Amino acid sequence: MEHGDRPSRPAGQPAVDLLVAGGGIMGLWTAYFAARSGLSVLLAERRRIGAGASGGMLGALMPHLPDRWDAKTAFQFESLVALEAEIAGLEAETGLSTGYRRSGRLIPLPKAHHRGLALGCAAAAATLWQSGGRAFSFDVRDRPPVVNWPAENAMENGVAFDGLAARVSPRGLLAALVAALSRLPHVTLCEGAGLARLDPGTQTAFFEDGGTCNYGHCVLAAGVETFDLLATLGPALKRPAGFAVKGQAALLRADIDPALPLLFANGLYIVPHENGLVAVGSTSENAFETAFTTDEQLEDLIARARQLTPLLEKAPVVERWAGLRPKAIGRDPMVGRHPDHPAVSLMTGGFKVSFGLAAALARVVTGQIGDGGPSGLPSSFTVEAHLAKAGLA
Repeated sequence: MEHGDRPSRPAGQPAVDLLVAGGGIMGLWTAYFAARSGLSVLLAERRRIGAGASGGMLGALMPHLPDRWDAKTAFQFESLVALEAEIAGLEAETGLSTGYRRSGRLIPLPKAHHRGLALGCAAAAATLWQSGGRAFSFDVRDRPPVVNWPAENAMENGVAFDGLAARVSPRGLLAALVAALSRLPHVTLCEGAGLARLDPGTQTAFFEDGGTCNYGHCVLAAGVETFDLLATLGPALKRPAGFAVKGQAALLRADIDPALPLLFANGLYIVPHENGLVAVGSTSENAFETAFTTDEQLEDLIARARQLTPLLEKAPVVERWAGLRPKAIGRDPMVGRHPDHPAVSLMTGGFKVSFGLAAALARVVTGQIGDGGPSGLPSSFTVEAHLAKAGLA
């Protein structure tokens, strides 16, 4: 990884073809695909790579349920299917493991009507969860594959099993992307480089330390900080285009099979990883006093996890984590070209779905940089849609 000054502009030319502001999962995939296409890339991160929400521990890659199918759920489905090959290629290129495994997801069904809803999802998945000759299951079972995963009293009406869901180590994926970028020519990764603002007219970036950089295109992928950067571009909005949601999670050590499916119940995620580690998360806090400290809300979440599966009853906590996730005003990711500034694109607002969608979204954004063609995004993902929800002042 390179550190140091941002490049200044050579005579008559942009210093870099692409400036990516943000060193999280959105920014790294974008930089990777752009560099692979031959663009020179500067990735500037205010703190360190993975310092934001991308550096957490959960790594759940879970689809929306298939009973309410629309352009958004279809895009997510295809993204999750394609991600397996994207990660396999990245691992082959770098020799690093990302901890990816399509282990599936179990959803306990405590009430009779939950079983009925799950049967409806199973019927929908039989038709809709197919891609490239592959079919992914969603079925209802009376028993889980392993006793107490989940607890008997949590699944009085059985469990639903989703065969599409997967998991990945967030930090492992970040490390693999950094390693891949470090091997590519014309790529600079710069930590401690906070972007203050852009001048779209001159295509100049101004950094917090007084440095500048000219760019051919800029992608704002700085997580929650992207919303403030967006505000400097105009137009003036009645409401912010997005905000921060605090999340807390924990990593436990338990003697369980890492191939076990993820557990999901009432907003609680339990994600088995390699090396005897299990991630538990996460809270969603719209109001908070401190952004990066854990508190009793995480302890309550850990207690719920121990109740959901006795296999974690005595598992010690080895790490607690808190961070901020970007949630765009339209709830969906905010992705693509800025309607008023064609040399600026956004990659933010993914909230809980960023890890599953980031690679597919990065391919869309880098494709737009290359040919400026239609995005293929669901309309609710576009920057225009979010700005419309924020309203002009």
